[in-house]
Amino acid sequence: MSAVASGWGLFAIILVCTATVAVGALGLRLSRTTSDFYVAGRTVTAGWNASAIGGEYLSAASFLGVAGIVYSLGTHMLWLPVGYTLGYLILLVLVAAPLRRSGAYTIPDFAEARLSSRRVRRLASLLVIAIGWLYLLPQFQGAGLALQTVTGASPAVGSLIVAGVVLASVAAGGMRSITLVQAMQYWVKLAAIAIPCFVLAWLWLRGGQPLPKLTDPGGPFAGALPAYPSREHPLYATYSTMLALCFGTMGLPHVLVRFYTNPDGRAARRTTVIVIGLLGAFYLFPPVFGMLGRVYLPSLPAGTRADSVVLLLPSAMAPGTLGDLLSAILAGGAFAAFLSTASGLTVSVAGVIDQDLLSGAMNRRLGGDLPRTHSFRLASVVAILIPYAASWLAPSVTLADTVGMAFAIAASTFCPLLILGVWWRGLSVAGAAAGLIVGGTLAMGATLATFVGVGRGTGGWLPVLLAQPAAWTMPTAFVTAVLVSLATPRSIPVNAARAMVRLHAPEEVTARVRPSSG
Repeated sequence: MSAVASGWGLFAIILVCTATVAVGALGLRLSRTTSDFYVAGRTVTAGWNASAIGGEYLSAASFLGVAGIVYSLGTHMLWLPVGYTLGYLILLVLVAAPLRRSGAYTIPDFAEARLSSRRVRRLASLLVIAIGWLYLLPQFQGAGLALQTVTGASPAVGSLIVAGVVLASVAAGGMRSITLVQAMQYWVKLAAIAIPCFVLAWLWLRGGQPLPKLTDPGGPFAGALPAYPSREHPLYATYSTMLALCFGTMGLPHVLVRFYTNPDGRAARRTTVIVIGLLGAFYLFPPVFGMLGRVYLPSLPAGTRADSVVLLLPSAMAPGTLGDLLSAILAGGAFAAFLSTASGLTVSVAGVIDQDLLSGAMNRRLGGDLPRTHSFRLASVVAILIPYAASWLAPSVTLADTVGMAFAIAASTFCPLLILGVWWRGLSVAGAAAGLIVGGTLAMGATLATFVGVGRGTGGWLPVLLAQPAAWTMPTAFVTAVLVSLATPRSIPVNAARAMVRLHAPEEVTARVRPSSG
């Protein structure tokens, strides 16, 4: 890439990072209470919150990974972004409003409020941290890939920039600060991918190039970015991944925490409807880059991952100033994706570390009460630095695949807890704990086995079962939670009926209900 292109790309990245820090600093002036830091004072409107959710949900896998998969495997992979969006429809129908009515700050808060169990809360806390850290890995790796593609810098530099900017934004003002940042970054990302897409599509139409080859069961694209370790059972892999995307969305900590910022359950539902529209608008564009890449980039440079096709395409289609400018815009949008998603993950993980791990331990050591804002900022440092260090050691797995593993773990743990906790009064403490343990152990074990290469190259069912585990781990977790709950009716919380009323009754009704004095 030319020095001019590198300069424009670096300028766009610096501009996005500077805007992120500036907006985060504005949040510092608005954040004064614990509620501000955790749930933005529960005053975020539906439209504003939907923009923020779109900002944090559209991660590296969306901005770069979807185009890379379409480029490599054809348009039959378009079910992948459909699955990302469909997850919000299921969330809307099943849990959005009840979660807001629970009055919780985090998923562990909901678990304790529903089940009156510190043990289930601790299990939920550990899973929030594990899912958040796994999801942070592709954000760091994607940032390094984007900066290297655009400027030629070491991937470590991109990861470090994201870690530093996110830490500054989150520590400054917590959720109120990040809400402003993420809402801005959704529209930055949409503009950054839409404008180059329209320009490149116009160049393609004007140039009279052939239609893209939309499907490719073999040939030069097969295996450039394999969607799964095994292609022997594509039907199972497709349905298992779709299951993870649809039901894992409701278990993603950085997604759920945003619904606690709405004023009420009605606003939470409106937020979800708007989010579906915003995500649908964004996902119109990445597949276009993948298809145009098949025409103008029949082969990628040696050592280049297909995830980078979005960043390489403008220079291939329009060498010179126009291509350089379009690449710079895309680089800025990609960094906005990394920053916004990493910010949301860091807030959710830091909130759990602060409430369940850090504050109590430090207060015992110091013999006093640590101010919550100080402990939250310390938790933010822990939440961002550990996955940043791990990104140096993690194997080079495609962005979409790594994110898919996080979805599978969420679908196998929090999805059963939330659906049964919201809709079934008979969920017992023992059943909830057993479901979390069994689902988490199986899904995380499969993920770890995939990372270390168990079964790779052997063919058969083992590699695909490990890489796409949701189809068997999620049902196992559900069945375990139900059977153990039926076997342990005495561990059903005594206040289960009251908790169910609070989850499902409108706020104006529950506000009139006084707690019993007994």
